[in-house]
This record gives sequence, structure tokens and C-alpha cells, in this order.
Amino acid sequence: MALKTPAQIEEMRPAGRFVASVLSSLRDVARAGMTLQDLDDHAHRMIDAAGARSVYLGYHPSFGAMPYPGVLCTSVNDAALHGLPSDRVLEDGDVLSIDFAAELGGWVCDSALTVQLGTTTPEAQELIATTERALEAGIAAARVGGHMGDVSAAIGRVGHAGRYGINTDFGGHGVGRTMHEEPHVPNDGRRGSGMRLKAGLVVAIEPWFMAGGRDYVIDPDGWTIRSADGSLAAHAEHTVALTPEGPLVLTARD
Repeated sequence: MALKTPAQIEEMRPAGRFVASVLSSLRDVARAGMTLQDLDDHAHRMIDAAGARSVYLGYHPSFGAMPYPGVLCTSVNDAALHGLPSDRVLEDGDVLSIDFAAELGGWVCDSALTVQLGTTTPEAQELIATTERALEAGIAAARVGGHMGDVSAAIGRVGHAGRYGINTDFGGHGVGRTMHEEPHVPNDGRRGSGMRLKAGLVVAIEPWFMAGGRDYVIDPDGWTIRSADGSLAAHAEHTVALTPEGPLVLTARD
């Protein structure tokens, strides 16, 4: 685990702003009738125009069945994480999670959002809003001198209050020169437990909740993670630097 200096955190700001700009653009252009590949192509053009580099394309962790084929993770409805770009056509009312990370200037930032396209439903809107509140709670708890369990507990408390399924197999992580660094940031835990939080720690905090149970399944593609019971899922994420003055959200949008 590498702590970043104040100067290095400043160097990460352009990557954070770029990631935020791509997600804001995708949020604005995504609509029924588009394909997931259309969104991936849109992000790829923005990467090329900025002189950035995708950290998803070709990524092949131990759990992946093949190198990742796109620059976005686009997960729809019951898909929670790692949805692949494809010719799937988005429909009115779809719940779409977009996860995006990129390298710019030698630094990586990572962020995600979930939106419902077109006609909204109370069930989906509450799930999305709760996931965003959990992200805000996790960020607020990321204080120098605290513990990682404080962040995890804050996220989990919001999710449990909404009676949503929480699985800690996948969660937040350190970010810096690469997309995945130590430490792991679970989405549930016990306050006061875990590692002590220090200035210079940069982490992606990313709650993902399922409207039903906590179990998930993985598609035959070896990547896409879905709720086991077919319930809706939502995902929210920001890259956050811990400073003596408080948490600094590097991927803040708008």
C-alpha cells in the first residue's frame, strides 16, 4: 500500500476530472435505443481525444474468463458489476450502471454511477438513491485517524436500513499508478475495526446493492455479475484522497 504525497494527490486531479467528465457525458447521452457498444465507443473516443489510456481494455485479473473487451463496464437491471459492451439495445426504464476508470498523466482514477433511462419507477429510484447515500456516508467516514471499518460500517448501515442485499466479495480498493491497489474497502463491516486510515491514502469507495438477497451469479461470459434472484442492482463509486483537512473526492462530477 503506497501513500501519496500532497503533490502526488494534486497530480491525480486531472485524471479524476477526466473520469468525471466521461461519466457526465455518458449520463447525458445514454437513452433507450442505444446499444451498450454505442456507449463504449463514445467513451473510447473521449479517451483518445484526451490522450488518456483505458485501464479496462485488455485487463485480465484471475477471476476474468478472458481479457476485458471494452473501456466501460455497463451493467443493466439485474447486472450489478462488470457488464460487457455488446449489441444489447437499451430499453425505456432500464437501470444502467456505468463504471469507468482511466489513466491520465501516469495516474488512475475510478468512478461509477447508476441511472434509470426514460420512465422511472419508485423501486429503482430508491435503490439508486440509497446506493448514492451509502457512497456519501462512506466518504464522510473516510477520516484520517479513523479505521477502514468506519467506512465499511457507514456504507453497510445505509444498505441494511434499506433492506438491500450487500455482498462483500467485491468492493472498493486502493487507486494510484494502477487501478487496483491495496487496501480492500468492504461494503459492510464493524466500526473501529481494520487498518488505521492515514493521510495520503487514495481509495475507490464503491457500494453496490441488490434489491433482493445478497447472493450473486456470474454469466457464462465470466465477467458479468448478476443478482442471483434477478432483482435490480445499483452501483456508485468515487476515487477519494484522505487529507488532514478531510476526504477529497477526485472524481466529483458537475
